[in-house]
Amino acid sequence: MQYTISYIFCTKNRLNFLKYNLEKLIQILRPEEEIVVVDGESTDGTQAYLSNLFEAGKIHQYISEPDRAQAHGWNKALLMANGLIIKKIIDDDIFDYTSIRKCAEYMIANPKVDIVISNDLTSRLTDYKTIYRNSHVSEFEKWAKKQIKSFWFGDIHTLIRKKSLAIFGLYNLEYVMMDWEYSLRISYLQSNIVYYTGYNALSVYHENSVSGQKNDKLIAQQTKKAIDFYDYQHPVSLWSKVKIAIGKMIFAKSKLNTEPNQLIDINSIYNTLQLEIEEINRSGNYKFISRDSY
Repeated sequence: MQYTISYIFCTKNRLNFLKYNLEKLIQILRPEEEIVVVDGESTDGTQAYLSNLFEAGKIHQYISEPDRAQAHGWNKALLMANGLIIKKIIDDDIFDYTSIRKCAEYMIANPKVDIVISNDLTSRLTDYKTIYRNSHVSEFEKWAKKQIKSFWFGDIHTLIRKKSLAIFGLYNLEYVMMDWEYSLRISYLQSNIVYYTGYNALSVYHENSVSGQKNDKLIAQQTKKAIDFYDYQHPVSLWSKVKIAIGKMIFAKSKLNTEPNQLIDINSIYNTLQLEIEEINRSGNYKFISRDSY
């Protein structure tokens, strides 16, 4: 069956976070949409939970096996997706599906668009009432005007046309900051990117989030390599540094142990954040900006 949107998950040993996002999505899933889950052979009950969902027909595709790297798991999910449009769903972040569907409808109506990106929101588990807003519009404008050859944007906020994978490919397993390298590659290859000024997702940082566990030495090495290859003018964006710093601060100060969800009411916090992103999107006058606008 050809689906309009494939929502893809890649997870390992973060069952309570995964449950929130999966169960939220299952409740509102449309018949023309599918859910694909790749599990990295979790040991916290995730395998049994996902197997039950799959057998009940609540998720469409599911595998559990070791991954060589995080990028490997996401690549498997990208290849498994049967939808015209692919939306990456990170298990511990918040997503506005009304906004996501609006972007998918735009892409379906405009078949030459390879990818839609959006503004982003960020919060942290230990201070979830503070929400940061960030925009990449200025970098997108410079890129659209051919003033720069590549720019950075987070893949949590993106929708990808599946057939456009033939243009920019899959994630590079060598990169720790895989979404950073991926965005530089996508923009460097002059993919048809459209910018949505609303918000598809809200990143939630905590002790076990990926940004809190970056290896500074590897980042420095990989940054230099990407600068040379993609003619990138800003080695690691200020916002990227801020996000990594937030993650490291949480790791250093919060000390939530390996399972912060045991000490914090995940559902209560995430329900609050879900209402926040939905209200932000309802209260704004957002639009799509194509590179042809410049």
